[in-house]
Amino acid sequence: MNDLAGKHIVLGLTGGIACYKSAELCRALIKEGATVQVVMTEGAEHFITPVTMQALSNRTVYHSQWDAREANNMAHINLSREADAILIAPASADFMAKLLHGRADDLLSLMCLARPIESVPLLIAPAMNREMWAHPATQRNVVQLQSDGAQVLGVGVGEQACGEVGDGRMLEPAELLQELVAFFQPKVLKGQRVLVSAGPTYEAIDPVRGVTNLSSGKMGFAVARAAREAGAEVTLVAGPVALATPRGVQRIDVRSALQMQHAVQAEAGEASVFIATAAVADWRPASMAEQKIKKDGSGQPPTLSFVENPDILASLAQSTRARSGALLCVGFAAESEALQANAQAKRLRKGVPLLVGNIGPATFGQDDNALLLVDEQGTRELARSDKLSLARQLVCEIARHLKTDFFQKT
Repeated sequence: MNDLAGKHIVLGLTGGIACYKSAELCRALIKEGATVQVVMTEGAEHFITPVTMQALSNRTVYHSQWDAREANNMAHINLSREADAILIAPASADFMAKLLHGRADDLLSLMCLARPIESVPLLIAPAMNREMWAHPATQRNVVQLQSDGAQVLGVGVGEQACGEVGDGRMLEPAELLQELVAFFQPKVLKGQRVLVSAGPTYEAIDPVRGVTNLSSGKMGFAVARAAREAGAEVTLVAGPVALATPRGVQRIDVRSALQMQHAVQAEAGEASVFIATAAVADWRPASMAEQKIKKDGSGQPPTLSFVENPDILASLAQSTRARSGALLCVGFAAESEALQANAQAKRLRKGVPLLVGNIGPATFGQDDNALLLVDEQGTRELARSDKLSLARQLVCEIARHLKTDFFQKT
């Protein structure tokens, strides 16, 4: 899957130590299918050479507005008209101020000013010292640039080249790549607030043992990312998994089914969509031993009593908010056999308009999956693919459900 296939990106570099990240970013963009044209300011050339960026982009680097290689000597016009987007990474405080005031004294700023605003978006990845980033002048510039239509991607937090620690680092190449990919995705959930549960739950037997399942959380995290790409504000309630939080998603970590229920109920009141991808344990030990249960030499295992966990999805689907159509509940069913029959029965039992079925043993821990969508109209199969691609297809299906009359009620 190449999310940027067919896209032509102008990658602008301004003066800053973060230019070293731009080399990796350029490579990542090309791996994702984009073609990349690098444009550098004079300041950027003090930190990384045009030769490096030329080798990585496989294109001659531009840096002068007087470049005679262009037949009409209008590189600022030609380069901007060819672009699907202009990404400035790193964007120095000085360059951001220059953009704000419409100054155009070098090729990169001239190109940004000359670009067709409606068809060539401008994305800005700031990089500067923490005090420069926090300065009121910089923050005013950020607000005004956004008002002018630019997308300011924010900054990272951590150690800086000067030795200080704080906000102002340029986002990592992987984060910038994810932001650019998200930018081009259709915004079918714009204005929606989506709540996603993901991963397994862990039900403690004693301080060192517990009952869990093989869910990796990858499908749920892919759904959270896809919903955010589609323009939604996303909250992810995650069981115990070792996965990075998708860019721009608010994450709440939980451990047990009861903790997940509490977190979901606390967030559901503000949500318009709840997607229950979590593999919640059906049962939990009736009580947890205070100390590790040890063998007693009898050869017999300890006797454990279990109680049923609450059905988070069913209870939420039956709530007043869901019944009024203000909350669209989407369930997941991980089965081991008879997927269609079990998924259809589960949809009716849970009382949800859309249920997504899959074969658990064939997908737990894997990077791909195959899904069965079940609603009142019947069933539809989504062929095996990577989980992010499937999540994007599911998001489009959810958007379609949101457009029906029933879910327009308030």
